[in-house]
Amino acid sequence: MPERKRLAARDWTAAALAALARGGIAAVAVEPIAASLGATKGSFYWHFSNRDALLEAALAEWERIDTEEVIALVEAEPDVRRRLRLLLTVAVGGHDGSPGERVELALQPTANHPLVAPVLARVSARRLDYLTAQFTALGFPPAQARQRSLLAYTAYLGHAQLAHATPQATPSGDALPAYVDFVISTLSAR
Repeated sequence: MPERKRLAARDWTAAALAALARGGIAAVAVEPIAASLGATKGSFYWHFSNRDALLEAALAEWERIDTEEVIALVEAEPDVRRRLRLLLTVAVGGHDGSPGERVELALQPTANHPLVAPVLARVSARRLDYLTAQFTALGFPPAQARQRSLLAYTAYLGHAQLAHATPQATPSGDALPAYVDFVISTLSAR
């Protein structure tokens, strides 16, 4: 019998994030995840006290990867227009069924869940604040910068849903850069 690999909490978290992407919070279940990892429930309880702790870890990982890491990547660009372009390219260009995109869509129906609601609120606030700062850096007054950030964020969420439901309706490949440029010019027009 082959020796089992010793799993770390991050292995369980990654598997829970993948399950979340596939089937929403209902798919974050200990036994099926243990089976997918070739592990026992005992291994799970070595790292997590219960299913909610695993779900919290998966949500925190999604927040880190799909918000904080994206912002860090974009912040490396010194020019604000190029930052916005990169941000939009990463956001809408990533709508290829990637785990982060699927998690975002999988969380929406459970937005009122006590573990999901604060994460979605934090992620939305962070993203909107970041976008507002970018539009402010372009010279828009605070209220206008906030309105533009809200428009940009709702456009992103709508694009994600459209790409999920009707992928052929969204620009991709060679058409994506022109689409991104059009969105940025529209959002930054005076």
